[in-house]
Amino acid sequence: MAISQKYGRTYHYPFSPGTTNDDRIQEDYWQYLQQMRQVVHTEKLDGENNCLSRWGVFARSHAAPTVSPWTESLRRFWALVKHDLGALEIFLENLYAVHSIGYQQLNQHFYVFAVRENDQWLSWEETKFYASMLDLPVVPEISVIKPPTCRKTFESEVLQMVAGPGSFAPHDAFTGKPVTMEGIVTRNADGYAVDAMDKNVFKYVRKGHVKTDEHWTRNWKRARLQTEGGGYVDDK
Repeated sequence: MAISQKYGRTYHYPFSPGTTNDDRIQEDYWQYLQQMRQVVHTEKLDGENNCLSRWGVFARSHAAPTVSPWTESLRRFWALVKHDLGALEIFLENLYAVHSIGYQQLNQHFYVFAVRENDQWLSWEETKFYASMLDLPVVPEISVIKPPTCRKTFESEVLQMVAGPGSFAPHDAFTGKPVTMEGIVTRNADGYAVDAMDKNVFKYVRKGHVKTDEHWTRNWKRARLQTEGGGYVDDK
């Protein structure tokens, strides 16, 4: 039995080309967007989904805490803050190990993208508040907008966003050539119930970005930071 509930699947936009056979698509995303007070676009980063809770540091599975070498510094950080978490579960992108994208302008390895408390996903403002309290950055925020009124214009704007270079100078980890950002994640700026995630969070992922296989962990490499030896999680 899992110690806690793992992070649910994020449904793709119908016009997201980076889907695989087991991905899910939210065909009705437009009607759900219209019900939101504000919409937040953030950059999708190419890392591992990790969770910090009072029970430990978890990867995708929440059956047991992770012991991977690329979470070692994060686990040391968790040991310092675990008694302050209470019912909070902090979800973040772990960029410590390079996957398909190498980032050449990273300031830190861990970026918060969501916070769960009991059966509720907290609002974006609350997410940023708790990330700040833990001295952790959030994933790059692209924009906060009111619900769009024209679907065609909205989809065009999303395509323009994902054509950009991203916040941390992404490069293909295998060829070393510059690439566009992996994609974007759109969420309801307000909080919402855990079982309503499919109606409140959507993503666009560019086609062909994943180039690793199940054996990538055998020869993984640590992502370099712009300023090595700074005041980051790694040094705590």
